[in-house]
Amino acid sequence: MATLLIVAPVFAVIAAGYAAVLFRFVSKSAHKGISEFAFSIAIPALLFRTIVVSEFPDVSPYRMWGAYYGALAITWIAALALSALLRPRREDSEDGVVFAIGSVYGNIVMLGIPLTLSALGNEAAGPMALILSVNTPLLWLCGILQMELVSRKRTGSALSVISPVLADLARNPLMLAIGLGVIWRFTGLGLNPIVDKTIELLAQAGSPTALIALGINLFRFEVKGEKLSILVMCALKLMAMPAAAYLLAKLLDLPSLATGVVVLFAAMPTGANAYIFAVQYQRLVNPVSGAVALGTLLAAVTLPVVVVMVR
Repeated sequence: MATLLIVAPVFAVIAAGYAAVLFRFVSKSAHKGISEFAFSIAIPALLFRTIVVSEFPDVSPYRMWGAYYGALAITWIAALALSALLRPRREDSEDGVVFAIGSVYGNIVMLGIPLTLSALGNEAAGPMALILSVNTPLLWLCGILQMELVSRKRTGSALSVISPVLADLARNPLMLAIGLGVIWRFTGLGLNPIVDKTIELLAQAGSPTALIALGINLFRFEVKGEKLSILVMCALKLMAMPAAAYLLAKLLDLPSLATGVVVLFAAMPTGANAYIFAVQYQRLVNPVSGAVALGTLLAAVTLPVVVVMVR
């Protein structure tokens, strides 16, 4: 029952966002404004405040990264191998990179942050920030560099390929909130009560608006084309990656809270960023779209099991 009280409200809010579009209470384009508010203001406020004011257990970032990104690397390699079996033609090697991105790039911001905080409490903010601070830069850079390698269309240096990504990340509100939160925490100054209450009000809007935005956003994703590829991506993302993360967390002797964050983040379904990557290269757009939609639906079944495992 406790697990149901954690997971059911999260997916109920997602469903509310979807239903709002379905019954035309809001337009399909509403997700843009709500998403911008959630990820430029509310979620950064949530991350900044929890990093500054919460008490965190002592945890090694290297062991956390080893567990999460080790599981990600294992799943990435498995995805490349399975994609090669599904697409044996050499010219389909670029599809393999997108297939891998769709199998590992989880929705750890829209869904992962609200669900993990709900399941593990504000103490999870520190371990979450460790993963969030590395996740987007690492995955985009790995995806872009591998795509450049397999396509053999390199037109400049590696720096010229990755510098636009780094420039965008330097302006990313989530990255800025994490960085500023860590710096302010080290000053030991705390937060003025008025400032703290203001940030808290914004932070309280973070989880619900992110989930509503996810529900509205799901309206544009659909399951069509290459059903086997969609199912394989979902299986890798929802089962293989969290299983690998759990085993690595145990092998690296992570504390229970850090293990919970690593496994829950690994268990998140394919996120919209994977779809953006597919659109950017015009590869597997429909299968990745299907993995986002179907994966989110299936996560309503798989995530309660994962929550039970880590609590």
